[in-house]
Amino acid sequence: MSSGEKYVAAAYLVVFVGVLAYVLIIATKLARLEREVGELAELAKRRKAESLG
Repeated sequence: MSSGEKYVAAAYLVVFVGVLAYVLIIATKLARLEREVGELAELAKRRKAESLG
């Protein structure tokens, strides 16, 4: 394997790790957002039930 091929392989590895980190960050944010939306929906249901009942 030549020196140039090693640099190309390293560059691909860096890009792959960067994309993987990005996907993990987005997945974490999405999970948190889904949890918060669920909590807000539950709060809205409780408020509606209190105002009707």
